[in-house]
Amino acid sequence: MNRQTEVTYDESKIQTLSSLEHIRLRPGMYIGRLGSGSHPNDGIYILLKELIDNSIDEFIMGHGKRIDIRIDNGEVSVRDFGRGIPLGKVVDCVSIINTGAKYNSEVFQFSVGLNGVGTKAVNALSETFEVVSHREGKAVRASFLNGVLSGNPVQESTSERDGTRVKFLPDPAIFPKFSFDFSMIRKRLWNYAYLNRGLTLVLNGEKFKSERGLHDLLHEEVQDTQLYDIIHVQSTHFEFAMTHTDRYGEENFSYVNGHYTEDGGSHLSAFREGILKGVNQFFKSSFDGPDVRDGIVSAVAVKIQEPIFESQTKNKLGNSDLRSSLMPEVRDAITDYLYKNPPAAEALKQKIQTNERIRKELNNVKKAARENARKTALTIPNLKDCKHHFQDSSGKGEESTIFLTEGVSAGGSMISSRDVLTQAIFCLKGKPLNCWGMGKDALYKNLELYNIMKALGIEDSLEGLRYNRIVLATDADVDGLHIRNLLLTFFLHYYEPLVVRGHLYILETPLFRVRNQKKTLYCYSDAEKETALEQLKKGKHLEVTRFKGLGEISPKEFGQFIGEEMRAVPVGIEHIHEVSQLLNFYMGTNTSERRNYIMEHLV
Repeated sequence: MNRQTEVTYDESKIQTLSSLEHIRLRPGMYIGRLGSGSHPNDGIYILLKELIDNSIDEFIMGHGKRIDIRIDNGEVSVRDFGRGIPLGKVVDCVSIINTGAKYNSEVFQFSVGLNGVGTKAVNALSETFEVVSHREGKAVRASFLNGVLSGNPVQESTSERDGTRVKFLPDPAIFPKFSFDFSMIRKRLWNYAYLNRGLTLVLNGEKFKSERGLHDLLHEEVQDTQLYDIIHVQSTHFEFAMTHTDRYGEENFSYVNGHYTEDGGSHLSAFREGILKGVNQFFKSSFDGPDVRDGIVSAVAVKIQEPIFESQTKNKLGNSDLRSSLMPEVRDAITDYLYKNPPAAEALKQKIQTNERIRKELNNVKKAARENARKTALTIPNLKDCKHHFQDSSGKGEESTIFLTEGVSAGGSMISSRDVLTQAIFCLKGKPLNCWGMGKDALYKNLELYNIMKALGIEDSLEGLRYNRIVLATDADVDGLHIRNLLLTFFLHYYEPLVVRGHLYILETPLFRVRNQKKTLYCYSDAEKETALEQLKKGKHLEVTRFKGLGEISPKEFGQFIGEEMRAVPVGIEHIHEVSQLLNFYMGTNTSERRNYIMEHLV
């Protein structure tokens, strides 16, 4: 038996990396997922956000009311009109970790970027990076290449207004084939505008500005689907807006110092508790939390001097001391509003009582469904589970994925090629029920929907979600597209918050395989097929295969389509109020409008 060659462990093996070298070596530690730009949490958006956050901090401190952003061929420029970086510290502030003024509460009181990393990460992960600071008629310009300073900083006179401009191009070696999705960026810029009344942001000439803050945000989301006028409360360090709609679930948009906290945290918990206590105090009742919150749409924003986040990407706030001040403030604001607005109070009471009645009626249905499930099987049928789940502390929770796939043949290929640690497979039996317009009892009376709900862990609450990504994997034919639409209807009708939070995806698999004796190419469109044919036509034994269904792709091939190169397109919602209209048009009762639309768009 050959022994492995022993590696000498001595002083020569000890390495010391510079700040930016470490960021380049371990980018995930600093910006989370890398991605290609198809998901709002992909790295290129984090880089953009870090720069805009710095400019927002200047605005919050009363310096500069406009931020100019330009994106052209992947290169980004962010220009604010704040105080500008002190000229003698321009290079240090963009290249040395733990360097900045945000540790000084006299200079920056309500900043998100308290770790001194943000701009340095942008620099380190960019192919080209340039910073220019304008202060009192002077400017300093510094350029970097792959995080390394190019030459000496240049000091020059300037006629431009004070402020800072940063221009960068993400490094294609770190972000291969990246592209910015402007719809995602626009949504983020509107959030900045809603959270910073009086600030104007300009993206390639398009302006974003809000006069009523979170009231504007909520109105844009719900429009005429609200059951009562939006409750809007604001103070120096706290603002919230809320109303109810007739949809299922609860949707909250929460922010800390202008940063969207996707996973909520202590400020959202205190806010939700304050709503419950305020409602019960006003109505002199003891309504349950789920009955009060089902159908609610809200936005809450807080400003605190020392935010504590649970990760570098700042998706969840951990300041536990917020509850003692925030909860009573919300409670008192709710009761005060309801006393002053009797029509809103009456509409809210009717909504809560309707939720309560539906919940009690469902209890018997749930009990029967659970009893039936126990009799038929000890495990969830057609589910091949994985080891790590969204809720565990293994460090693999973010990677946990469940594929909802069409039929056992496709499921068989996926089961054979999946990662058993993080990928689960649920095989559907035929076409799911079109549940649009149905009550929640359909979830428990229909065995297929019930099993999907059980597999995901959301029978009792969305907090029980077992997988970070839910991927719809259906054939690219008429039946497959129909099944996909039925699944989309299921999630959007009953579990809209899961979609809003970015958990739902659609799997893209190749339509064609083009190969000769030396090379094989997989093509996702007719255009890609034509390109592949042109590329391989000089070889021998040219062969084109059309995959009619997922079951025709072998397990060996399927492994690469659900591995690191997986194409999973996130399902997004532009505005909440649009969901009901779209589902009613596409999945509701047949109408002449839909028939005409189909006829006009036949290819």
